Amino acid sequence: MTDTAARTAVETIQREMTVFARRARAAAGRMHPELSLVSYTLLGHLEESGGCRATDLAAHYALDKSTVSRQVTALERAGLVERRPDPEDHRVQVLCPTEAGEEILAQVTRNRRAAFRERLADWPEEDLIRFAGYLERYNAGPPTPAAEPG
Repeated sequence: MTDTAARTAVETIQREMTVFARRARAAAGRMHPELSLVSYTLLGHLEESGGCRATDLAAHYALDKSTVSRQVTALERAGLVERRPDPEDHRVQVLCPTEAGEEILAQVTRNRRAAFRERLADWPEEDLIRFAGYLERYNAGPPTPAAEPG
């Protein structure tokens, strides 16, 4: 591949990932009006991790603490997240999904998977496997916030 072809491919990837990110944000709002894409992501992480501190969320996603704080506050107001004392250090509060949070997360996850299956229904299995591998490879790389889409 020539330098020009590689540069054009990278520009196409950047543009298409930006479109993908915009589409994902818009779809998240349609999946559940109370759950933005960021809220969904944070709630999912809390469920997967068994709960964690807000500072851990901020560090994990390379987000500003104030951004996480706003999102967590909205999730708490909606009754989707609660604070519990950390069993190892009672001075620390751990964020955990409530039962309602887990239910909504499961519902949105089912809807998102169905939407992806529908969108990719006519793709050959070989293409799906290759695309999944490329996404895993891309996401396994080191974070580069300035270059992330969106």
